[in-house]
Amino acid sequence: MISAAKPTTCTLVVSKGQSRNPAKRGLETAIAQAAGQLDGVEVIMVPHLYDLPKGGESLELLQKIEGDLIVCSWIFSRAAHWVLDRNGIGGATGEVELGADDEDEEELSLAEPDPAAEEQEPVDRVTDLYPRPDRTIHCLDLKVSESVDDFVGEIKRILQLEEADDRSLPIVGGKIVEVDETTNRRWYPVIDFSRCTNCMECIDFCLFGVYGVDGVENILVEQPDNCRKGCPACSRVCPENAIIFPQHKAPAIAGAVTEGDEGFKIDLSQLFGAPTDKGDPIATAARERDEQLLLTGREAVGIDDNLKKRQAALNEKPKDNLDRLIDSLDELDL
Repeated sequence: MISAAKPTTCTLVVSKGQSRNPAKRGLETAIAQAAGQLDGVEVIMVPHLYDLPKGGESLELLQKIEGDLIVCSWIFSRAAHWVLDRNGIGGATGEVELGADDEDEEELSLAEPDPAAEEQEPVDRVTDLYPRPDRTIHCLDLKVSESVDDFVGEIKRILQLEEADDRSLPIVGGKIVEVDETTNRRWYPVIDFSRCTNCMECIDFCLFGVYGVDGVENILVEQPDNCRKGCPACSRVCPENAIIFPQHKAPAIAGAVTEGDEGFKIDLSQLFGAPTDKGDPIATAARERDEQLLLTGREAVGIDDNLKKRQAALNEKPKDNLDRLIDSLDELDL
């Protein structure tokens, strides 16, 4: 008697890199084949997540999946989650341990917290008002390790597979669907709606028609391909750091976690010698926008009234961890 097949408990999506680097291709394939051997796991391989065209075969396939997802891609986990979300593939953010920093958070408390910051009234985020579907999406960043075992181990941890079920099977390929779809490299902003407060500063700032609003007046990236390639200016003026450009060279703009202790550690690395842009982010954003306006034959705008208000608002904000650390260093007789 043939037993019934076990139901699929999760779908693993492996998003290929933009380059044809043999090492990257090998890692992608090995992860897909090893995961395809696990009970209850189906594997789908698609082109680079960020480049997938609307209405294309890859997105149509992913949009039909109703259960939990594990997604491996070459962009930051936060960026991957919100690239999926903008394409109608939503869910709760799953906890990922692979690549997470194990440092004790308490060791980073180098200055007393600012009571004024703690007393700020909470604000509604878009995801508070419009919760995502009741499923979990775990996004793994393929940049964090070169080891297939690391990724397979994390997949098993997420699926809560017992060590007793750990089978040393030959990699011969399980149930894998590979989408062969032609894509072009793209550049457009992705909104992290768990941070976004729908303040509309991005739509006021961008002069290229990238942003719009949906039927319930929520901000959205309406015309992504109107975005000027290489320009991240709108991300610099977002009060909540909610705008991501997954292919930008700066981790904070590309989707690395930059709030709380994670952002504090990034700022510390910059403070003690790492390259960084020393300019005012508002002035930088205005310059970047002007460069793109001039390239299209339009006149430069500079720092307009809206940006002046934004600068004033920044100066009035309570101090963050980095500000407090710098203040404490100033007080020391070094």
